[in-house]
Amino acid sequence: MTQPAIAAERLVKLYQGRPAVDGISFTLPADSLTGLLGGNGAGKTTTIAMIMGLLTPTSGEVRVLGADMQRERFRALKHMNFVSPYIDLPMRLTVRQNLMVFGRLYCVDDLADRIGVLAREFDIHDLLDRPTGRLSSGQKTRVSLAKALINQPKVLLLDEPTASLDPDTADWVRARLERYRSESGATILLASHNMNEVERLCERVIIMKKGQIEDDGTPARLLQRYGRLTLEEVFLDVARGSSGIREPVL
Repeated sequence: MTQPAIAAERLVKLYQGRPAVDGISFTLPADSLTGLLGGNGAGKTTTIAMIMGLLTPTSGEVRVLGADMQRERFRALKHMNFVSPYIDLPMRLTVRQNLMVFGRLYCVDDLADRIGVLAREFDIHDLLDRPTGRLSSGQKTRVSLAKALINQPKVLLLDEPTASLDPDTADWVRARLERYRSESGATILLASHNMNEVERLCERVIIMKKGQIEDDGTPARLLQRYGRLTLEEVFLDVARGSSGIREPVL
């Protein structure tokens, strides 16, 4: 069998003795796009941080592309990348300088050419020599995505990538993510509060609550299981504790 791109086994993270993530297990196959849902404090960001190797689990194990992220994450990190609107690139550096720094960290070959390709794909050529701190939120999003794809990652982790964006820019981001996954066969894990976004992009949805996995399935199966018409209604059922199976809404 082909090894999963991401495998979490009995993953636990405690803060001051309290679980932020409480014994979750899941696997994500290569060339998949999975949504990770949950309210504030559900454990989504902590889970992503452990997958990236930024946080050490209290117990359990994470493997990415076969590498144990506690002991040999160097094997996987060069094939991974991350996007979050809550983490800014260095503001005083120009866009080009930021891309050069991250490209060198990832040992990207022909880096100037790669930046040129990304500048065309993301329409940021006119921004390359502008300080990153002077960009609009939509421009920063395009630059962050260019940064995230500079090493052509096999695993891409997204934490609320379209938060605070206008509908047009958000739609552009989603289309670009779909295109990248289609062209590269990358595995994408998307943490989001935008249910329409998840329904559009994701083949599978993992719902977390209080650090545990509350449900897991395709969007269609979740809608059927809860008897709901939208993922937002399913999300509200889970968040409010009314997560029993319902009859379909007519």
